[in-house]
Amino acid sequence: MSNRAERIAEDDYERKNDASPVTGTFTDNSYKENRSNLKGQVPVQGDNERYEDPIQPPYSNSDQQLEEDENEAIDKSNILRGDRLRHAKPQTSNKYNEGPEEDDLPAEE
Repeated sequence: MSNRAERIAEDDYERKNDASPVTGTFTDNSYKENRSNLKGQVPVQGDNERYEDPIQPPYSNSDQQLEEDENEAIDKSNILRGDRLRHAKPQTSNKYNEGPEEDDLPAEE
């Protein structure tokens, strides 16, 4: 990972030596074609078309929003009460053993 001075130096080098620099206002709509015959396809949106931005500054990137998202994602019915252990006893004859080791398996014929 580079530090700030190295990134600035790299940017300066690219600015001076790039054969085809791209400006910050570059748009290319050549990929957008009118394909009305393709039903059920995801529409391609041009670079200059308006879009709905789900980010709502300053709320979207806040501790408040993160806390609300976390609370919304937690399924309260899945949380164990008490000491959080189920204290289940093994129900198989070999206890917690997951089976024979690879060396204990019968050889293939």
